[in-house]
Amino acid sequence: MAGLRTPAYVVHDAAQDFKLEEISLGEMQGNELLVEMKYSGICHTDLVFQQGKLRVCEYPAVFGHEGAGWVRAIGANVKDKDVKVGDFVLLSINFCEKCKFCRRGHPADCVEGTRLHLFGVRDDGTTAATLSGSAESVRAHFFGQSSFSRFSYVHETCVVRHPYPPQEAAKFAAMGCGYQTGAGTVLNILKPEPDGSIVVFGLGAVGLSALMAAKSLGLERIIAVDIQELKFPIAREVGATDLVNSRDIDIAAKLKDLTGGAGVDYAIDCTGVPSVIEAMLNSLAMRGSAATVGVPPTGAKVQIDPLVYLLGSRRCLGCREGDSVPKEFVPQLVAMQQKGLFPVEKLVKEYDYRDMEQALKDMHDGKVVKPVIRWS
Repeated sequence: MAGLRTPAYVVHDAAQDFKLEEISLGEMQGNELLVEMKYSGICHTDLVFQQGKLRVCEYPAVFGHEGAGWVRAIGANVKDKDVKVGDFVLLSINFCEKCKFCRRGHPADCVEGTRLHLFGVRDDGTTAATLSGSAESVRAHFFGQSSFSRFSYVHETCVVRHPYPPQEAAKFAAMGCGYQTGAGTVLNILKPEPDGSIVVFGLGAVGLSALMAAKSLGLERIIAVDIQELKFPIAREVGATDLVNSRDIDIAAKLKDLTGGAGVDYAIDCTGVPSVIEAMLNSLAMRGSAATVGVPPTGAKVQIDPLVYLLGSRRCLGCREGDSVPKEFVPQLVAMQQKGLFPVEKLVKEYDYRDMEQALKDMHDGKVVKPVIRWS
């Protein structure tokens, strides 16, 4: 595989644009697979790193971590012998497989996760890519896949095999990150009772996936909160029973009013905004459970009254990637979609790979929830 040239979106420094250019791939390692991307979902996390808001990945770098495509080559040490050249696969997170959390079935909490996901390099610190015609290295292993590249060396733990029809895969591309994060937080972490109420703050792909999961469980009251009312129609369509514009209001008071003064039984924050997280924590009912999913700024603080939490048996949990095992949970979500219980196709718009700028603009303007780049 050494010497393979491929188009990729390279970010050369913090806050610089995604630049479509050619990179060259060196030798593939034994625990990697060469994947030709058909689709790459665009996630807010990719933009956080493109903008340099988390400076743990050096530049130049190729981001992208919601890939879907064909296996074109398989490393000699790949353990899953059922994966074959030509298989169409979805890509999710990579993990070490060795730490106690990986062994217990919580790969999103892998003790090496931050380094493996975010540094853009392999486990041994190397990178396979250089700028074509140059010796300058490019970090090309973001989340073990760097799927903003037509061809990429993908770590074996990222690969989720399933009989996905490639022509339908645009709607599945984000299963390995955004969709499993929202749905998994509901189904794997909060596990709400059907007679309960739930509120979701932030109506991007993660929040809307959480709404879908809540609806699939038959919850009586599903409250959607955002400051952009243009998101409300799709939220209503996928499951919200109540819609709240949280701009310039006392959010906790409004939620208690909607629930007859009791507060909400379950809550998810997908915004990462400290004031919203604080409002969420103050809106919980007796024995209420909250989960934080959105990434707050480094060093952010929120205030709670610990006595209220003690006397009310309330709890708050952090959650990454829906605490899912992707090779099990992603096929479960695909099956739900095919039964009409997880209609993520309503969120997706495809863009030719040369139209990244337009996809980002539409995402920023709220015209699309989940833009997906089509490579072929």
